[in-house]
Amino acid sequence: MRLFMGLVHYPVYNKNGETIASAVTPLDLHDLARLARTFDVSRVFVITPLEDQRELAERVVSHWTRGYGARYNPHRGEAVRLVTVVSTVERAVDRVRAMTEDAPVLVATAAGRRGIRPVPYARVRGFLRQDRPVLLLFGTAWGLTDELMRRVDHVLEPVEGAGNYNHLSVRTAAAIVLDRLAGRDDAG
Repeated sequence: MRLFMGLVHYPVYNKNGETIASAVTPLDLHDLARLARTFDVSRVFVITPLEDQRELAERVVSHWTRGYGARYNPHRGEAVRLVTVVSTVERAVDRVRAMTEDAPVLVATAAGRRGIRPVPYARVRGFLRQDRPVLLLFGTAWGLTDELMRRVDHVLEPVEGAGNYNHLSVRTAAAIVLDRLAGRDDAG
């Protein structure tokens, strides 16, 4: 499967609707790497233009892949090896293109519909069955900016619960999305 993930820290919104670069959270790196390994995702890109945040992410990756963490918990290191830190979404696209020799289908996720007609999970699963590379973008903070949403090929249907409250952590949303896209069909 040629499924890739991008954890976007810029451009995202803050709670006031301003475009910001959000902080990298080491817990996100651990959990998204474990999700990626579980669901056979080829690479997780941590995307931030902030040098200090890229350095933090690289330190976390290094700890679990080359440092004490690699000896303490090799299973975590196996997953964290899937994490690559880049400065922009375009750099992530370039890396996917270099790895697959094909331009990825850019698919954004969003907690709400935001006036965009979303595509169903079946459509994205179809891309994967056709062996097309898919770069799935997850926003941090209060979500991906409208500018970035206009640049993607598709926006995936949002994860919606039973009520009106819809503000999942990115780790939780990613787990649900990956299960729907890459989970076993025979589950249940």
